[in-house]
Amino acid sequence: MKRMFDVLAAAIGLAVLVLPLAVLWALVRLTSPGPGLYWSQRVGRASALFPMPKFRTMRIDTPEVATHLLDNPDQWLTPIGGLMRKLSLDELPQLWSVLVGHMSLVGPRPALFNQDDLIAARRAAGVDALRPGVTGWAQINGRDELSIADKVALDAEYLRRRSLLFDLRVLVSTVIPVLTARGVTR
Repeated sequence: MKRMFDVLAAAIGLAVLVLPLAVLWALVRLTSPGPGLYWSQRVGRASALFPMPKFRTMRIDTPEVATHLLDNPDQWLTPIGGLMRKLSLDELPQLWSVLVGHMSLVGPRPALFNQDDLIAARRAAGVDALRPGVTGWAQINGRDELSIADKVALDAEYLRRRSLLFDLRVLVSTVIPVLTARGVTR
């Protein structure tokens, strides 16, 4: 049921957002050199790597590490990158990953391939059995402000409580943090 809901919602979302997605892609291309999309290697279900698309918000010469590990991350942002991140517009291409089955609408946010501590903690908690999500229980409860231990605890809570109704609660609860950029540090 969850997968059917994900596919239907992602297909409708991509169809409805095709024009805004094209405009955002063009804005990225016009405001900085490089591709409009950035394909990030992320860790998915069963710790398998998959390519996750995002609108590019960082310069093409940015080191491939989590943003919080960069010295002065703002220096790496494209002219529209900060705004796109605050409004989570850079995440919209992930609907493609939902459609092809790498991700779900709701689940733990996919770790970067080199976030070994987060990957190991999720594996130990059994969370890597889940498809990663565009949004998740941890995102609506702190996003970037959470420690790894807190993220994994919330991801494990999601694992225990998951259901279609809980997913709908998370999706609805995602709207406020996204519109207010609550919990976003970069």
